[in-house]
Amino acid sequence: MLVNRSAVAEVFRNLTATFNKALAGNKGSMWRKIAMRVPSGSAETLHQWVSRFPQMREWIGEKELQQLRAFKYAVQNKDFETTIEVQRNDIEDDNLGIYAAQAMAAGESAACLPDDLVMGLVNDGFKAKCFDGKAFFSTQHPHAGKAAFSNKGTKALDISTLDKAKESYGAARTAMRLARDDAGRPLNVNPTILLAPPALEDTANALVTVDRLEDGKANIYKGTATVLCDARLTSATAWFLIDGGRSVKPFIYQERKAPKVVQLTGMDSDQVFLRKSYLFGAEARAAGAYGFPQFAYGSTGEA
Repeated sequence: MLVNRSAVAEVFRNLTATFNKALAGNKGSMWRKIAMRVPSGSAETLHQWVSRFPQMREWIGEKELQQLRAFKYAVQNKDFETTIEVQRNDIEDDNLGIYAAQAMAAGESAACLPDDLVMGLVNDGFKAKCFDGKAFFSTQHPHAGKAAFSNKGTKALDISTLDKAKESYGAARTAMRLARDDAGRPLNVNPTILLAPPALEDTANALVTVDRLEDGKANIYKGTATVLCDARLTSATAWFLIDGGRSVKPFIYQERKAPKVVQLTGMDSDQVFLRKSYLFGAEARAAGAYGFPQFAYGSTGEA
């Protein structure tokens, strides 16, 4: 192939089409089930709103304004990229098949960026701080002058006996369902997702599907949640319960700039002159953030 501007432009049009197809083909990503997308318009976003959960109340007298509590939770966006180097000789020799595969892989990787960030939040949740200055999974979340509430446990996910299941999974469900807002009103949290690492996938599936537990007693937790398993979870013992049925979810995918194709194809660029290559890739700006801790429960599974 004669390498000229037209030929290079055609090669990169095809790579862009392949990338965009792979990017669009991954719409059913896991993050959407446990996190919400919040657009960001600057280098960082202040999430003060997560300190209050508004609910309807009877309107008597003046409206009750939902004041933001004195928490400041600013999350900075980070830069992400993936780059492919296209050799000029490969264009001349019509040896372009590998680049189509690379463009497809780059598109799939870009589509997984929200999943990567959200699962990173889950992994870090026992240490990383949320808006109230406590770890997202903590036993000491402040609660507007009332007793602190907990969304953290230590019990292993256990199906050996009904009592063990109650002490782990059952206790987590109860803690979430008892969650209240700052005015003391029930939040009606309904844990619908049991998130587990591969090491606990079989246990988690059994817990919500079998008729009887290992001790022969009826499984009262059958059908109470849907299991999600993700290999990005780094602990082999930790497991999580999440209310995934609301528009407001416990984790946030903060998006400043969605993945976008970038390329360097100038025939007289230094890259081409010095390295005999062109560049194709994608860039994005985003971050992960924590939302309402009442909508998630994490157990280290160590006890």
